[in-house]
Amino acid sequence: MPHVITRHCAGTCDTVCAQVCPIECIHGPIAHATLRSVPAAERGVRFPGVQLYIDPDECIDCGCCVDVCPASAIHMDCDVPLELRADIEANARFFGRRVR
Repeated sequence: MPHVITRHCAGTCDTVCAQVCPIECIHGPIAHATLRSVPAAERGVRFPGVQLYIDPDECIDCGCCVDVCPASAIHMDCDVPLELRADIEANARFFGRRVR
């Protein structure tokens, strides 16, 4: 079961999760270096609605990303809160996949 980044990441885009990922399966529509170049307090304004995603086919479920996420946006796909369940499909869609 892969981890999923939920909409709570939107506008935060703190790339620390990507930095700790041992297989580099966390991506987004904007390069990590670009996100890191903008102060955290300005990311929500500069990148509204932008978030990061975890490739469900590459994630090895190590959990390294979970504890470092400042937005508490990362969950195991089976533990995503009910109100955020649509984010599982959104995460897969970002990588051109369907939920299994």
